[in-house]
Amino acid sequence: MSSRFDGKKKKRKWGKILLISTLVLLLGAGAYVFSVYNSLNKAVDTMHQKIDRKSDKRNTELSLKDTDPFSVLLLGVDQRANDRGRSDSIIVMTVNPHKNSVKMLSIPRDTRTEIIGRGTQDKINHAYAFGGVEMSMDTVENFLDIPIDYFVQVNMEGFKDIVDAVGGVTVQNKKAFASQGVQFSSGQVTLDGKEALAYTRMRKQDPRGDFGRQERQRQIIQGIIREGASLKSLTNYGDIFSALGNNLRTNMTFDEMVTVQSKYKAAGKNIEQIELKGNGAMIGSEGKKVYYYQVPDEEKARVQTLLKEHLTDGQ
Repeated sequence: MSSRFDGKKKKRKWGKILLISTLVLLLGAGAYVFSVYNSLNKAVDTMHQKIDRKSDKRNTELSLKDTDPFSVLLLGVDQRANDRGRSDSIIVMTVNPHKNSVKMLSIPRDTRTEIIGRGTQDKINHAYAFGGVEMSMDTVENFLDIPIDYFVQVNMEGFKDIVDAVGGVTVQNKKAFASQGVQFSSGQVTLDGKEALAYTRMRKQDPRGDFGRQERQRQIIQGIIREGASLKSLTNYGDIFSALGNNLRTNMTFDEMVTVQSKYKAAGKNIEQIELKGNGAMIGSEGKKVYYYQVPDEEKARVQTLLKEHLTDGQ
């Protein structure tokens, strides 16, 4: 009788321990989730930069909740003291959740086009120097004839912090080279932040010049997206959010980011890179000639059509 009572007592005791342990785990998980949510919210508050512009290329208002395809202008900016700097890297991404795909176009910084708001023909990267993010968005939107919905501005010097925060990135390097004291072998290489920055900045040793540099920039961005979406990033979310908050600015709100993460995530697994073809030319009067990258009208029309179709297909 006593042994049966003791057995029931032990079962109740273990049941209580199991219940308490489960409760502690749930509370711990809840606290962890809250901590992640709170840290992300603070980082987004720091990153968020509201701008007063509306695209005239959209007939209806964009709705992420209805999974409308959207576009993002990525600007890599070399910021200097007392100087806004220039957009060293200009990349446009269109995201279509119905086709589960992203198209990524690099625009050479020397591309000659109209700078909207100044009424002059100049290098496209000068738009940022003249009028910041808004003039850049207006100029790129006019050049591609598509709506530019969001921008993401990255401080290139702080770019290495973001790479380090996600634990480094792995890329396929097509050509062995040395840059900024770092030797890069051909084939698969894993890069930390300092190495990734040197990897994206090299162009003089590359026979493809700016196109080779653009391709390496896109590789690093894809690597960050891939690593940032992995489960291992949950263990160092604090470093990631801190790096993003310190070095990134965007007009995307916290709620919009959450919606993109939940409804558009699959699209990030299929990224197609598009190359904008053209020719270099020296333009100007004698003694004042300036190098420009000129894109033929038919090439511009080809790229515009690709991006327009991607922003409408599947709707």
